[in-house]
Amino acid sequence: MDECIFCKIAGGQIPVKKLGEDDHVVAFPDLNPQTPFHALVIPKLHVASLHDVRDPMLVGHLYGMAGQLARSNGFDVTGYRTVINTGPDAQQTVFHLHLHVLAGRRMSWPPG
Repeated sequence: MDECIFCKIAGGQIPVKKLGEDDHVVAFPDLNPQTPFHALVIPKLHVASLHDVRDPMLVGHLYGMAGQLARSNGFDVTGYRTVINTGPDAQQTVFHLHLHVLAGRRMSWPPG
């Protein structure tokens, strides 16, 4: 998609500090962090939201990368949260599927 900022990041047109990457996904710091560690994991293929996923393996790749990020930053011991916002009522603002990986502080429940 020509106008999608995450497609441009995945395609290398917009440079980011990559925290992780494989053949299917790329991870980078969130520009508006909500916790001391806040990364986004996005598929390289444009998928607008979780509702639009046709290959469930894609979600596995997102969570696999989230686990790698947690381990490499020591959050596998202390804990971390993963969130996928789907649709406007859930506050999805970029309509390219993305998984938030949040860590570095104690979190409360319910989240919002």
